[in-house]
Amino acid sequence: MSTLTYCKGLPTPESEMNALGQTNLEMFLESYAPIFRNAALVTVNHLLLGNEFNKSQWNTHLQKTYGINKRHANGVISFAKGRVDAAKTHRELHIKTIAGKVKSIEKWLKSSERKLKLAQKFYAKKNWQHSKTGCNFPLSCSLKYRDTNWNNFRFQIHGKKRKLALFKNKLESLKIKPIRVYVPHGNIFIVGSKDESFGNQVAQWDSQTITIRVPQCLESRFGKTVSSSIGDFSRNINRLPDSGSKTWHFFYKNGRWVAAVQFTPKPVKQQSQSVSYGCIGIDMNPGEIGWAYVDGEGNLTAIGQIPLQMGLPNGKQNATIVDACLQIAALAIYFECPVVCEELDFSDKKERLGEESRNYARMLSSWAYRRFYQLLQSILSNRGVELITVNPAYSSLIGLVKYMRMYGLSSDCAAALVIARRGMRLSEKPQSSITAYSSVNEDKHVWSFWSELNKKIKRSSEINRRHDYFTVSNWSFLDNLRDEEA
Repeated sequence: MSTLTYCKGLPTPESEMNALGQTNLEMFLESYAPIFRNAALVTVNHLLLGNEFNKSQWNTHLQKTYGINKRHANGVISFAKGRVDAAKTHRELHIKTIAGKVKSIEKWLKSSERKLKLAQKFYAKKNWQHSKTGCNFPLSCSLKYRDTNWNNFRFQIHGKKRKLALFKNKLESLKIKPIRVYVPHGNIFIVGSKDESFGNQVAQWDSQTITIRVPQCLESRFGKTVSSSIGDFSRNINRLPDSGSKTWHFFYKNGRWVAAVQFTPKPVKQQSQSVSYGCIGIDMNPGEIGWAYVDGEGNLTAIGQIPLQMGLPNGKQNATIVDACLQIAALAIYFECPVVCEELDFSDKKERLGEESRNYARMLSSWAYRRFYQLLQSILSNRGVELITVNPAYSSLIGLVKYMRMYGLSSDCAAALVIARRGMRLSEKPQSSITAYSSVNEDKHVWSFWSELNKKIKRSSEINRRHDYFTVSNWSFLDNLRDEEA
């Protein structure tokens, strides 16, 4: 089961402050943090050697070397393993991202060179002026830059090839480069256990006062235990249980000590019904979030847009994101249904940043995009609303082709409708007005058809912008395009 973490700055009650203006707990944390870091550094280096790791023997080694107790040594080992595992995962993700960028650039180059080749073939015909479909890449020039779009396109291809060579060299170096792990200062980690009283043997918290067992090396200065009144973790929806394991993490940030407790949250009342009764699909775009509610039959019932301004300072941006997530949660509670969004894996999206539009690439790169899905997941979970993730492949195209004109929707609401129907596992077969001019292979997945249709639309001159989908009533230009290619 997933865990939650609550954080708060350590309070400094006047009754506990000494002549230096610090509490006894803060003095202990400052004294123990260097010892903890030294033990963590040694453990990290040992783990990076790649030898077989015996936790019990290493725990005994830490106790004898640094004068700490078994439970404190468990915290050191867990902290070090977490840093090492995170570094290895980050390296794997970095390699995967670079490999994905290489693949994306190669795909773009293949498509661009084919586009240029088809355009050259088109203009080589004697009767190209009487073509029914037009050229997929018409000739034009810029008076401002004194250059043609063909020369500009060739320069883009040249730049992509240089970038491709750079990424390939970087990928080879990452595969052989040794992993380095950073161990920060001012960190103390204490692992909890559900079998212990108050969920932790070393750090016991009774909702107001925390009592920490002092390691042997510091008992002469602080005694057996150190206590402080830290109060509770106040939340609008508090899911901190009275029992169960509680792992504590103390870290120094912005001039003060912060206490973080990690726990398995207590369940909340479920507000959403099964997805078979209907759901809300959402699609995030630069500047707004489109949503669509479909009933149990998959029919569109309600739509809307939630403004989401990007590029604000972190505080204002966070408040805007929270407000948008609360609006989505309120809609889900009103309709008593789950929320469906695209998969929360941003690595695949960021691999294609170089081949996307500027606005879309800026949105994916921004902190707000990732933060939105993190907060949405947390807010919906706290309110008992299920969040379902689906593969967003061709959702925008299907929304534009099938539903945009049918319901008179904006592009983001049309994509949200497709995402909602996909969450209900409903069909995405194309309408007969398209299949009459484009063949469908029943043996392949339906996405293969949408992939081919997407390629044909990009080659055609009939559709150049999203608003053009409103005017398309006859898809016969697909048949004309096929005749010219033949």
